[in-house]
Amino acid sequence: MPHVIVKLWPGKSEQQKQALSDFIAQGVMNHLGYGEGAISIGFDEIAAEDWEDQVVKPDILGKWPSLSKRPGYVDPPA
Repeated sequence: MPHVIVKLWPGKSEQQKQALSDFIAQGVMNHLGYGEGAISIGFDEIAAEDWEDQVVKPDILGKWPSLSKRPGYVDPPA
């Protein structure tokens, strides 16, 4: 039962978020073999000034080995 959380800065429209949600769901179905009813997707809007503390440290640096796509704006942990 995949649950995908997309963390992003505020400002994207509901239409943009729905389009991304549809795209992600289709990818999960195509590549992982789950049915549409098994997938849930949520969006967490994080203010730019909170990004470092709420996303970079816990979710990127703190989970570096498990990231399948690493950002170019963060140096790998030492």
